[in-house]
Amino acid sequence: MVFAPDAPGRLTGSVVTPADNAKQSRELVRQLHESEIYKDYEKAFRETTGLPINLRPIEAFNLPHHGDPQESPFCALMAGTNQSCAACLQLQRKVEEEARMEPKTLRCFAGLCDSAVPVRVGENLVAFLQTGQILLHQPNKREFKKLTRALINWGVDTDLKRLEEAYFQTRVLEKKQYEAVLRLLTIFSKHLSSLSNELMVSAQQAESPMISRAKVFIMEHQHEEMSLRQVAGSVNTSAFYFCKMFKKATGLTFTDYLARVRVEKVKNLLLNPHKRISEAAYEAGFQSLSQFNRVFRKVAGEAPTLWRDKLPGHSAAG
Repeated sequence: MVFAPDAPGRLTGSVVTPADNAKQSRELVRQLHESEIYKDYEKAFRETTGLPINLRPIEAFNLPHHGDPQESPFCALMAGTNQSCAACLQLQRKVEEEARMEPKTLRCFAGLCDSAVPVRVGENLVAFLQTGQILLHQPNKREFKKLTRALINWGVDTDLKRLEEAYFQTRVLEKKQYEAVLRLLTIFSKHLSSLSNELMVSAQQAESPMISRAKVFIMEHQHEEMSLRQVAGSVNTSAFYFCKMFKKATGLTFTDYLARVRVEKVKNLLLNPHKRISEAAYEAGFQSLSQFNRVFRKVAGEAPTLWRDKLPGHSAAG
């Protein structure tokens, strides 16, 4: 079974095709683009680094930075020629294939770096953060001559003088500087993962009063043992009918929805560096640590100790 984001802000518990995944990813990315956290970060990233940035859905094999206000002049010229554009698209496909689990940087035929950082929700890949169009060394005449020979062999018709000027204007970063930039994107991808999870939990569509009341009941009693029949009774309906309508409205089974609500509660509790992981688990309603560890890993994509280790100024607690 594959869980994928459904439009808008839902998860479906059925087998989905790659085309479905791509469509659902586009909808989720649209919502993320509209969020204040993304807008604020994008602005800060551009102003701080001077580099292009793009949040893009999976299977979106176009040139990620074409038309970006901080697009490399050299890349902008290359995008105007069919042969080099095709080479850039091939690079995009390769970098996304290799960046499904962790950040990946590849060099194009001209030696410029392009990087993708995955945004994941649990086991699901939902988007990529991308930047690049930089060199990790100073451009030189020898490399440009090699580049022009390749373009001539491809039959590219372009103004070589203009191309040379653009090539030598390419942004150059030291390896450590660029690694720091990618760490910033990796940290931000964690924030986007949390936001994506919230979008999936709280469906962004109109829902019936019955479902709204059920969600309130779940939030208020999440720390207690809770059954489907108990929640259905709180909204005066049968367990069978409630189960059917809740899944239709949220895209999640009652069990999966409750698990996500509790995991989000644990994450909030663990922002307190003095809160033990075991304490947070029981406060959120998990009945055993083995159940908690299994559910947290499924929802968050990693063990709770690893998740907490990545919080600034925090260390894992038992």
